[in-house]
Amino acid sequence: MRDRQAARTFGVRAEWVALALLTLRGYRVLARNFTAPGGEIDLIAQRGQTIAFVEVKARPHMDQALIAITEQKRRRIARAVQVWLRTNRWAATHVLRGDAVVVAPRRWPRHVPAAFELDLSGY
Repeated sequence: MRDRQAARTFGVRAEWVALALLTLRGYRVLARNFTAPGGEIDLIAQRGQTIAFVEVKARPHMDQALIAITEQKRRRIARAVQVWLRTNRWAATHVLRGDAVVVAPRRWPRHVPAAFELDLSGY
């Protein structure tokens, strides 16, 4: 139980760190923890004509974080993106990108633009 609570706290802090990092880089956060049937998106952020659907991964080591965005996770994100786009039709003319922010203890967080491809073929 204590390990689960510590992991949850680590994840929540990582999302705040990611939010701060993206804001400092000029992104405007449009949504946090967007959930839809079959998927969820940690952060949706816009800078100029780009809308980034951001997966935040916190792991003990940076290299573990990126590989944690599995094919199954990417499908879930894509399903949630499709739902978000249906209610935000204005965004269809923008560049849509799957980004990641990876966080590890005692390391600077890293924003990885286009970390994964968004399969929006059903949109």
